Amino acid sequence: MAIPTLVLLPTWGTGHLMSLLDAGKRLLGCRGGSGGGGLSLTVLVMQPPRKEYASAVAATVRREEASGLGIRFRHLPAVEPPTGCAGVEEFVSRFVQLHADHVRAAVSGLDCPVAGLVIDFFCTTLLDVSRELAVPAYVYFTSNAACLALLLRLPVLDEEVTVEFEEMDGEVDIPGLPPVPPSSLPMPVMDKKNPNYTWFVYHGRRFMEANGIIVNTVREIEGSVLAAIADGRVTPGVRAPVIYPVGPVISFTPPSDDPPHECVRWLDAQPPASVVFLCFGSMGSLAPPQVLEVAHGLERSGHRFLWVLRGAPAAGGSMSPTDADLDELLPEGFLERTRARGVVWPTWAPQKEILAHAAVGGFVTHGGWNSTLESLWFGVPMVPWPLYAEQHMNAFTLVAAMGVAVAMKVDRKRNNFVEASEVERAVRSLMGGSEEGRKAREKAAEMKAVCRKAVEEGGSSDMAVHKLYEELSTQTA
Repeated sequence: MAIPTLVLLPTWGTGHLMSLLDAGKRLLGCRGGSGGGGLSLTVLVMQPPRKEYASAVAATVRREEASGLGIRFRHLPAVEPPTGCAGVEEFVSRFVQLHADHVRAAVSGLDCPVAGLVIDFFCTTLLDVSRELAVPAYVYFTSNAACLALLLRLPVLDEEVTVEFEEMDGEVDIPGLPPVPPSSLPMPVMDKKNPNYTWFVYHGRRFMEANGIIVNTVREIEGSVLAAIADGRVTPGVRAPVIYPVGPVISFTPPSDDPPHECVRWLDAQPPASVVFLCFGSMGSLAPPQVLEVAHGLERSGHRFLWVLRGAPAAGGSMSPTDADLDELLPEGFLERTRARGVVWPTWAPQKEILAHAAVGGFVTHGGWNSTLESLWFGVPMVPWPLYAEQHMNAFTLVAAMGVAVAMKVDRKRNNFVEASEVERAVRSLMGGSEEGRKAREKAAEMKAVCRKAVEEGGSSDMAVHKLYEELSTQTA
């Protein structure tokens, strides 16, 4: 009898695609139990709406097909992208919705039993397809349990709070978290009249229909909010689906014989825990006036730094940063004055290798969840500087709930602008002798041990993966 397959449906963004793939590969590692013969993986690939994403997805598919793991990829027919969208959240949600017929045909046409369908959290419109085909469906949530709790609670909050969140009295109550200031809510939640907000409410409501929700987090890191979801405090009167915290799911490339990256070679010459690393993700670039503030703040801080500075995206709608023109962006003489203690790197840099380096003592980050987990994996404390998506919520969680970060004042009304004096203060607090920085360093070191223990055999995340495997195996037995 053919081995049952688990069908994965990721979106095309690197942080979504690789995370779901790596989570799926952990299930491939489970054997025995009630399933006996294991599971196979089938990945449905949507044709990305932009060429820049298409080439990255194609490279990922080629690499995984050559891995010998036997993962099958099924490319779905292209669809015409939706127009007139208010933002990324609406665009992705509507784009996915247009694939319903193709997903139905692909799943029903498979030549083996289907153990389940795991969808990215932007794909909840396709829960209708899984119901029609009587296939168990699971949501893969690439962010943390705090943001999951917000989305699960959002349909009720939408009715309870009749004004915009920033106009409400007091703070937002999300069980399992400290009271959340409205200014810390994700970008799509800040304007109720915007279709992006409507889609967030929609997804939060539909999560409740899934057989389970797989979350890229660690039970020990977000225990209070995971407990609040499990015992019904987040969704009063309705039991939430089973939550499987399987993180940290981090993609590591095998060691290579290539010479070390130039940034890594520079770090080799620096004292332990002496360098603050600044990097703002795959879509993170700063406007020229903001670059000047960062430069002045770093220079005045007196600390060693490695700053990955990217230029604005190219014209034509691209969201990916370009290589930076340092002479054009940086203050006159800055590179010369800081040459002995800093590097500004104008293109892509190997973030995981840098965070793993003993010379790195702190991380100024946009606070995307994948970057956050990488920082925790290596025990590096953070200064979160949220720029978009759910990053303001992540920043609040890292500081107020986890204690692994030093807060930085970000002006949301000025496109998340930060003054040079605040950059200087935050870097000094993180890297120097402040009590706040000391506590963040201690907590980050503790989280490093927690993350690594969780994914070891018998750890909490390993147990969650095996529990999910057992459920999937039982459904197709």
